[in-house]
Amino acid sequence: MWRLTKVLIYLLLIATLGFIAYAYIGPVFFPADFAAPTQEVTSPVTLETN
Repeated sequence: MWRLTKVLIYLLLIATLGFIAYAYIGPVFFPADFAAPTQEVTSPVTLETN
């Protein structure tokens, strides 16, 4: 049972490091995945006056 727990801990550690690496290195290799939408949004605003 201890071996299974150790394997799961190692897998969790590797997955965490992979997600962190993707967050920092991902925009360099996959810029389209990290790009914000580039369309202008306009919306009328009505302010109440007292």
